[in-house]
Amino acid sequence: MDREQEEMQFLGFFGIYLESYKVIFAWRKIFSKITLSLILPLSFIYLVHMEVYNLFNRKISHNKNELEHTRSGTVKYEKLTDLISNEWAYFWLFKAVYFTLHFIFALLSTAAVVYTIACIYTARELTFGKVMSVVPKVWKRLMVTFLCAFVAIFFYHIAVFVVFIFWALSIGRSHLGFPVLYVLLILYLAGLLYLTVIWHLASVVSVLEEVYGFQAMSKSVNLIKGKLLVAIAIFLTLSVSLWIVHFAYRRLVVQGSNMGMATRVPFAVTCLSLLSMLNLYGLVIQTVIYFVCKSYHHENIDKSALSDHLEVYLGEYVPLKAKDVQLEQYHV
Repeated sequence: MDREQEEMQFLGFFGIYLESYKVIFAWRKIFSKITLSLILPLSFIYLVHMEVYNLFNRKISHNKNELEHTRSGTVKYEKLTDLISNEWAYFWLFKAVYFTLHFIFALLSTAAVVYTIACIYTARELTFGKVMSVVPKVWKRLMVTFLCAFVAIFFYHIAVFVVFIFWALSIGRSHLGFPVLYVLLILYLAGLLYLTVIWHLASVVSVLEEVYGFQAMSKSVNLIKGKLLVAIAIFLTLSVSLWIVHFAYRRLVVQGSNMGMATRVPFAVTCLSLLSMLNLYGLVIQTVIYFVCKSYHHENIDKSALSDHLEVYLGEYVPLKAKDVQLEQYHV
């Protein structure tokens, strides 16, 4: 990131993508290590989850179908009932383990990438060992922010549910029902995408500044002003790219049993590589967007202050205070 702070505000859609690519390419050695140690396992866990979920789904569906054609009260019926109950228990246990592992690796990956880019930005000496030593001390702040974002999204869906209930009871059966429903669906997706952008930006704020949780989200709401459309366009294209990889893996690997292992394995490796690269790219982009937003709002970041607070001091991670991140505003 060799651009001056004043220049960052002028980066648009393609500029942010290009700047993120330059950062990854220039520091490809350390980003490769972060990818292999954190992001690759994160992507692997996600793809394995798809495969195992499909296996559980097929087994439970098959046994439920057998149960429907079995007379109740027989020994076979009781065995199938117990078998289905056990399979559901194992399924939910698997989901719990998956969400826990995915959650941990996602937080660690975010902390590692954000800290790395901040060190690059301040020209601080950077090693993979230093990054990994700081990451465990930062991820708790990210966890609080994630939980707050989850709560916000949860209540958002409750509000949306109430709106759709009101729609169904009022004009759902009228000639205006479907046109209004389409508008509501568009507004729902736009709101969900907005919350996603705020959540990702809040993750960066949680690592680099003293605030986290709902305060970080509130800070992100103000930061994203003026760059909201660019951020939404970027996260939308990234989401579409991730969906394409997801769809390809499901069709070619999970549901491609007729193609044989010799064909499915190369497809699986390709999807794993693409997913890992997209996850890394997304984490770098969200951090670059943070610096772009700071520049856009003329909040000049003191590189020496940021550098000092990125240091591990007496074994404790010291986040950057707001007065250091939001120093005097410069005017253009």
